[in-house]
Amino acid sequence: MNTEQIQQQLQALTDRAEITDLMDRYLRSLDVGVFDEEWARAFHTEDVTAEMPVGTVHGRDALLADIRRTMALFERTVHLGGNAVIEIDGDRATAKGAQLSTHVLADGSGSVFISAGHADNELVKTSEGWRISASSLRVAWTQGPRPQLPTTAAVA
Repeated sequence: MNTEQIQQQLQALTDRAEITDLMDRYLRSLDVGVFDEEWARAFHTEDVTAEMPVGTVHGRDALLADIRRTMALFERTVHLGGNAVIEIDGDRATAKGAQLSTHVLADGSGSVFISAGHADNELVKTSEGWRISASSLRVAWTQGPRPQLPTTAAVA
């Protein structure tokens, strides 16, 4: 193996490690619950598109507002990701894996809502590092009472 091949292989391993770290930190951040502009910039491109069970949003600001609204439905959460398959092509990549999300509802009932499914993400390498440019969470099954989303008019 020549020097160029070693450098390419090292870059591929570094990119894979950075993407894995980003995805792990993202899931962990959902449980920490601090959703501000810094959070949004740390994980997503400005023009991100996110397909979630509650709908599709376009743009980092819209995603941030939607995450705030949705995560306010839960008192506590634990998000786990695994079986990630990462494919890298230059400054673009995909990360596809399983996601298990456990939520204690914030309605005072103590009820637990669990969802499991498949998370597919597209990523781009920016000057700040890898960021999610598109994501899709497809729920395969749920257990427990579903949270009641507030109407748009009630969200201020």
